[in-house]
Amino acid sequence: MHLRTAFAAAFLFLLAACAVTPATPTATPSPAPTATATFAGGKFGGSDIDVTYCTMEGLPQKLDVYYPKSGGPWPVLIYIHGGSWRELDKAEGEGWHHLNDQGILVVSVNYRLATSDIKFPAMIQDVMCAVRFLRAHRAEYNINPGKIAAIGASAGGHLAALLGTADASAGFDVGEYLDQSSRVQAVVTLSGLSDFTQVVEGGVSMAIYFAFGALAGTNNTLLAPASPVTYITPDDPPFLILHGDKDGVVPIQQALTLEERLTAAGVPSTLVIVYGGDHSLNPLPGKTTEPTWEEISRMIREFLLANLF
Repeated sequence: MHLRTAFAAAFLFLLAACAVTPATPTATPSPAPTATATFAGGKFGGSDIDVTYCTMEGLPQKLDVYYPKSGGPWPVLIYIHGGSWRELDKAEGEGWHHLNDQGILVVSVNYRLATSDIKFPAMIQDVMCAVRFLRAHRAEYNINPGKIAAIGASAGGHLAALLGTADASAGFDVGEYLDQSSRVQAVVTLSGLSDFTQVVEGGVSMAIYFAFGALAGTNNTLLAPASPVTYITPDDPPFLILHGDKDGVVPIQQALTLEERLTAAGVPSTLVIVYGGDHSLNPLPGKTTEPTWEEISRMIREFLLANLF
């Protein structure tokens, strides 16, 4: 799960080129579209960088907004960066702004990173607050608050999946804008984890220990509440799950488990196994992948268009 800068850069280049014991979840309806009379037209085609969306434990959390050139109210794609829950930031989300051409407003969020003092659930608390912030400011950002999707890779894929399954009853909704829903309407997860109650070996095991306080598969009381599969219910949004069969960081079993549990609950889900793909869905040296990155990019775009419009 250790996403180094080189991985992030390669991942974004490829995308840009392809222009506690949880309570039982209950459904939370999404708000209806609202008029956007306060949107500043000069923002069309531009961006807002380092917008403070919430202040958690005295720490301001920032997001970046990338605007389509016209139209609205727009659906929203929230990008959640990876980095072992303890490094990297929202800057890599700029690689998704090509989706502005599809009439989608793109938002990339920072969240509190794991330190010796900060542990999960700080990360998901922040991401949920970002969703609530956007809905509270729907007019200012010219968005359709009933059409918000989340996408993330690796650690960000875990948070995107958790955002899709954990509703308010999970207890992660804390902080500001609590009159707004943090639910999303579609999820794309790439190379993410879904079930920390399973044993996970390799370097990622220490990243899990640092961020969550236990090795995966050793403390279910602590780790089940951090697992997206814990909260799956039939009202969850559609999922697109992508994972490389040669992923040496996050076991492909994590993707298989997520898809199996979603399907069992009746949640629409599509699992795409990238044959020959590593943790970044890239081919091993001298090899190719199936599907290719161009095909993966098309799948993501079509999934978002089908579920946000």
